[in-house]
Amino acid sequence: MTGAATPTDVVVALDVGGTGMKCALVRPDGTVAHTERHPTDAGRGASAVVETVLTVAEGLTERARRAGLTPVACGVVIPGVVDEAAGVAVWSANVGFRDVPLRELVRARTGLPTVLGHDVRAGGLAEARLGAGRGAGHVLFVAIGTGIAATHVVDGVAATGAHGAAGEIGHILVRPGGPRCGCGRPGCLEAVASASAVARRYAELTDAGGPPVTAAGVAERAAAGEPLAGRVWQEAVEALADGLATGQALFDVTTVVLGGGLAQAGPRLFDPLRVALKERLTFHREPRLVPAALGDEAGCLGAALLALDARPALDDLSTLDGVPALNDLETQ
Repeated sequence: MTGAATPTDVVVALDVGGTGMKCALVRPDGTVAHTERHPTDAGRGASAVVETVLTVAEGLTERARRAGLTPVACGVVIPGVVDEAAGVAVWSANVGFRDVPLRELVRARTGLPTVLGHDVRAGGLAEARLGAGRGAGHVLFVAIGTGIAATHVVDGVAATGAHGAAGEIGHILVRPGGPRCGCGRPGCLEAVASASAVARRYAELTDAGGPPVTAAGVAERAAAGEPLAGRVWQEAVEALADGLATGQALFDVTTVVLGGGLAQAGPRLFDPLRVALKERLTFHREPRLVPAALGDEAGCLGAALLALDARPALDDLSTLDGVPALNDLETQ
C-alpha cells in the first residue's frame, strides 16, 4: 500500500450489497483491526440505504478514535455502474441507487477523504494483491454468484474502463438464442452459468415441488450421479469455459481467480472447468485457475486498498463544498 503510515492509522472500509454491508477498520498493511456487519434492507429505498451507509461510516470513524486509532480515509464499494472519478453511484439495481453522489455524502458525514468504487473490482484488487493472485502480475478475478462479473488487475491496478463498466464478463454472448439475461439479451454467460441460472435451469427441467434446489445442491446431486443435475452442471461448466476462454483471449493473464458462491463447489467445479478451458485454448497460454482466498471479506479489503491508493488525490477533494442533501437524491 502507498503513503507513509503510522501504527495507529486505519481506513474505514464498507462493502455495500443489496442484503448486507460488510464493514471494517483496516490498517495500511492490510490487516484488519475491527469488523462488523449491518443489514442493508434495500427495499426501504435509496435514501434510506444511503442514510444507513452514512451512519455506519460515521460510527466506524468514531469507534476508531475511541480505540486510539487514527482514521485516515474511507473506502466504499457498491455493485452496479460506478463513476469512480466523479464519486457517483450511477446505477445499482441491488441497492436502488441512481446518480447518487455517495463519495461526497460520506466525506461530509465522516470528515474523511473518501473513495467510491465497484464491489467486484475492489474484490479482484484485494485478491490480486493480498489473496490468491498475489505475485501473479496479471490476474482476472471472476465472481460467480447471482450474477457474473470480473476485474482485470495488472501489477496491482484494476482496470475501470472508459465508462466505469469494465469487467462485465457475465454479458459475453455464449449461447445465442439461450435464456434471456437480466440485461435483456438472450444467451449471456450470466444467464447460463451463474449460481441463480444453475438453480433456475434445474428447476425448469425437474418441475418438481418442494423447496428449490440451490446451485450447490445441483452440484452435489451431479456428483452423486443424478442425470438431470449432471446435465445442468455440465451446461454451466461448458458455458463458463467459453467465457473464460474469451477472457483469456482478451487479457492474456497468468492467473484466473474464481470467487463467489459457485466457486465454493470446489473440485466439482474446478476439475471439469480446467479440462474444458484447456480444450478451448489454441495458441493462448493456459492460465492458472484457482479459488479465491479472501472469501466475502475481499470487497471490504479492496475498498480499503482503493482508499489508501487514492489518498493524495482524496486529500485535495476533502476541501470541496456543495454536498447535496439526502432528500435531493433520485430513487427508483
